[in-house]
Amino acid sequence: MKKTFLLVLSLLTIFIIGGCGDTRNNSSSVATNTSGTTETKMTEKIGDKKTDTFQGKRILIAYFSRADENYRVGYIEKGNTRILAEMLADMTGGELFEIKTVKPYPKEHDPTIELAKQELADNARPEIIGELPKVQDYDLIFLGYPIWWGDLPMAVYTFFDSENFSGKTIAPFCTHEGSGLAGTERFIAEATKAHVLSGVAVEGTVAQNSREKAKEEITAWLKKIEKENR
Repeated sequence: MKKTFLLVLSLLTIFIIGGCGDTRNNSSSVATNTSGTTETKMTEKIGDKKTDTFQGKRILIAYFSRADENYRVGYIEKGNTRILAEMLADMTGGELFEIKTVKPYPKEHDPTIELAKQELADNARPEIIGELPKVQDYDLIFLGYPIWWGDLPMAVYTFFDSENFSGKTIAPFCTHEGSGLAGTERFIAEATKAHVLSGVAVEGTVAQNSREKAKEEITAWLKKIEKENR
């Protein structure tokens, strides 16, 4: 009888200890899962498509870009600025709109820059193709362009004149080969009366030939303007 009692007591002790062990393991599993989910959300990178930073925002990515012969990169199938615009679309989920002229620019580099110089001197407004987006429908507008003679291409000013940007927020990005933004943030603000965030300037050779580096520059910039746009 005594042996039977001790055996039952031992079995009960094992059951109780085993039960407590299962409870601790379950609690630990839930805590790990919860912690892991929170950490993933907190550390989500802006480089991933449609992160929390841009979810719920209506984003337009309007850009002017030119392929064919470009300085230092030769003949290219995709323009330097277009590469950056498509990166931004992947990162933010924004809608792309290409600012494209009715009359194409020459395929060669030198004739193009001479024509661009004349357009700048004339304060020209080259006609652009397609139905323009209604910028008032967007919360944030990314604006991309190459630097031509220290300014934006005149076709971008055509875009400005065709839409009402008053009260909108514009984030400029450009490609260049040494000029940086060249004061274009101020030119955009004066032409549009919009709120202009800090811009980013990426060398055309980097955009074309070192795309991972270009993506790093764009990602760092997005983090910067996130703070400005709060």
